[in-house]
Amino acid sequence: MIASPKRAHVFWWKDLERWIVPALQHSAKLPVGWSLVRIGDLVKQVADKVKVTPDTEYKLAGVRWYGEGVFHRETVTGSNSSATYLMPLKPGSFIYNRLFAWKESFAVVPEELGDCLVSNEFPQFRVDSEQLLVRYLYLFFMCKSTIRAVNKASIGSAAVSRNRYKEEYFLNVQIPLPPLSVQQAIVDRWQQAQIEIAMAKESIADLEKQIPSFIHNELGATNKLLRSKPRGFALQWDKVDRWGVDMCWRSLNKPADSTFPKIRIKEICRMGSGGTPSRSKPVFYVAGEIPWVKTTEVKNEVIESTEEKITSTALKKSSAKLYPSGSLIVAMYGQGVTRGRTAKLAIEAATNQACCVLYDISPNVEPDFLWFYLMSEYENLRGMASGNNQPNLNAEMIANYEVPLPPLEFQKRLVKDVAALRAQIKVTSAFMAKQIDLVKAEIESIILGTKKVDQP
Repeated sequence: MIASPKRAHVFWWKDLERWIVPALQHSAKLPVGWSLVRIGDLVKQVADKVKVTPDTEYKLAGVRWYGEGVFHRETVTGSNSSATYLMPLKPGSFIYNRLFAWKESFAVVPEELGDCLVSNEFPQFRVDSEQLLVRYLYLFFMCKSTIRAVNKASIGSAAVSRNRYKEEYFLNVQIPLPPLSVQQAIVDRWQQAQIEIAMAKESIADLEKQIPSFIHNELGATNKLLRSKPRGFALQWDKVDRWGVDMCWRSLNKPADSTFPKIRIKEICRMGSGGTPSRSKPVFYVAGEIPWVKTTEVKNEVIESTEEKITSTALKKSSAKLYPSGSLIVAMYGQGVTRGRTAKLAIEAATNQACCVLYDISPNVEPDFLWFYLMSEYENLRGMASGNNQPNLNAEMIANYEVPLPPLEFQKRLVKDVAALRAQIKVTSAFMAKQIDLVKAEIESIILGTKKVDQP
């Protein structure tokens, strides 16, 4: 056990695998009663394993990035697994993802996932509970200074296969170790902050749910698709426009007719898509000046900049097109939450082929009204692609999608009301993000010994 950090260390050259000073050799003096202890002296790796058999089903778990915890990833049979052995999860143990430790992929195994297993890329450790709380260990690995060291250990050498954060690196890290009572106080402070953050998230979720309901109510249309599907139902043949149980159910349960006339999207704007210039031609991307939107950037927000830019040459020699500011985008592809999401361009930009762009919108339509309405129809838009073997939207589906069209003044009033709700969501989201940053910084300063637990 090392009571205080050393100013110098001596290593055999053959043992110096990479240039990384041990992560927690703090310059700050630790409080009285604290010590620096090698993690390997406080934990024991779980060695239990199960031999994989072809006909057995296995619930496989993973560890999410950025401290988001352990989750059930998939269930597979042994014949579909490449592993020879799997490790049962041990509730209460500390676990991390060797491949993505640098993305804060650390967690404590919850009770409810005790029936899951993991591959050897997810080492587990039991802590010596008389010296160390597992939640304190988790918080230590959420510290920015710790993650910086993990990042160096994971990518500090090109010779290391797939940037793994190996167990020996983990075990050799030194952790500031306060008495158990102080560890518990730190964990309690963190848990209280999580309650406050969860309340903020719940408030945001409630506000987000209010917007579609508010829009539908204002337009005199209720969304009946939230009703649960029965075991069987009948449908008139003339109502079947596409095959698939979900499609038939949606035909039967379309939103009630609005008090305003409906019009198809293709009748109120022009429509287009884009393309992806060849990645093999640097001339299409190097020193690019034209913003280029991918569906991953379509997040129901205004787009003011893009992750990538393309050149004018790419625009001339590919299917990408330049669209004006004010255009609306609907994401057509994506198995996750992406498909059906929308965005509004605040800049001239091109898009990839997975984006459907609505532009030159009719003067009788307030662009934000159309945008907010499409946002409120997110589940319905996604549903158009979910009932058959084509899990994507296409331009024709969007072109024929019907939109209630109230008078322009009504549209503007509705936009003002919805914008106020969205502004409230942004304020609450900003507060939550600030609280998350503040509590992380506070916990780190306490763990590093530069601030007391009860210090304001």
